[in-house]
Amino acid sequence: MAKKIVKKTAAKKVVKKGPAKKAASKKSVSKKGVSKKGVSKKATTKKVKTEKEIQEKQANAIANSEKKKKVARSKGKREKNATPDQTNTLLDAIVEGMQEKKARNIVVIDLTSIENRVSDYFVIGDAESKTQVEAIADSVEEFTEKQLAEKAYHAEGYENAEWIIIDYINVVAHVFQKEIRDYYNIEGLWADAEFKEIN
Repeated sequence: MAKKIVKKTAAKKVVKKGPAKKAASKKSVSKKGVSKKGVSKKATTKKVKTEKEIQEKQANAIANSEKKKKVARSKGKREKNATPDQTNTLLDAIVEGMQEKKARNIVVIDLTSIENRVSDYFVIGDAESKTQVEAIADSVEEFTEKQLAEKAYHAEGYENAEWIIIDYINVVAHVFQKEIRDYYNIEGLWADAEFKEIN
């Protein structure tokens, strides 16, 4: 009977020793800074910092882009204080450039009497083909640059050459293909303005 009791107590001791070792190993792991999920505390703090940094960078980028837009808007304002003589000289150069490449139906539209106008003058001409429209527009830019050292503020429409706009701020030149000009009827839109046909 005594032998059996000893065996039972020995068995109990073995069972107690197993879990005790596991608990010790858990303590040693927790001392190293590893959480229950296996991610270190340092790693989580780094993640938090990087997320905050990303948010700050995004906010700074947005603020910078807004500043750049404001600067671009202020630089891109359509301001040009030209004297009447300078404007007339520019008009003459544009008309000559159009005539050089045989533009048809050239009209100068005086918009100065109209409120909320886009520009002071429009010069409109047309041609039969895309090639001729492009040639006329190129000629206008050449004449203004050679005679007045005046470069266009903006030009567009060269891609399809159906309607090319050359913007000199106070004067805008429009070179159309004939059917496109008839379709958009700029003269009709600005019917209140003064018209001067160029022969």
